[in-house]
Amino acid sequence: MKRVSQTTKPEVPEPGHPAPEHAAFAQVARGYYPQVVALFTATLIISNICATKGVQYFTDHSVKLGPIEILPITTDGAWFLFPLAYIIGDVLSEVYGFRAARRAIYFGFGILLLMVVCLEIAIWLPAAQFYDGQQSFHDVLGHTPQLVAAGLVGYFVGEMLNSATLVLIKERTKERHLWARLIGSTVVGELGDTLLFCSIAASAIGIDTWGQFVNYVVVGFLWKTLAEVIVLPITYRVIAFLKKNEPTYAPRETPALVS
Repeated sequence: MKRVSQTTKPEVPEPGHPAPEHAAFAQVARGYYPQVVALFTATLIISNICATKGVQYFTDHSVKLGPIEILPITTDGAWFLFPLAYIIGDVLSEVYGFRAARRAIYFGFGILLLMVVCLEIAIWLPAAQFYDGQQSFHDVLGHTPQLVAAGLVGYFVGEMLNSATLVLIKERTKERHLWARLIGSTVVGELGDTLLFCSIAASAIGIDTWGQFVNYVVVGFLWKTLAEVIVLPITYRVIAFLKKNEPTYAPRETPALVS
């Protein structure tokens, strides 16, 4: 039997020709990129479901600064998870570049659309006579067009800004000052994401005053940026591991935003 190298595509027999001795399979690409993208996408899916719940802390207190509500703190059910998507996005951009990060963002966008469509179909399907949770199922997993638009627009614009900003800073700093591009890109990306998401989704989760809206935006932005700073040591270690173990990590001949 003829031996097939990694760069040679095996011949697929046509109908009527004898089958090869062994079954044919495609090779899995080397590296950690698929695993990082899978974690990135899973984080997006889970956080977009959790974000449909409005959350408040310190509801027994009412503190205002003019029209701005300080307490209670208003946020959503994904506050503890959503920053992870940006941290993984930073890892993708830092290690694999803008083109690879952009591909992951497109993939995540498509998966979010698929999730929304599948959930709507599942809600629309007639419930069995023994199933008593149809209304609860709809209440928890049903997505209004307003929230769908908020999540998709905020995610897409925010992640693109985050990735592009990090890569632009890296073009100037090369391998130095990793902390500056991680934090700088998060500030830009999270600001765009938070403003867009909150502006579109606020009324859908029950925010109905300007004070609550400003609180929602400020708390969301500050928390997500602070989360980046808190886990910076972990992000450093993950990036260092991937740079060391990815066999193709090397300087590019063309600008990162062009490749």
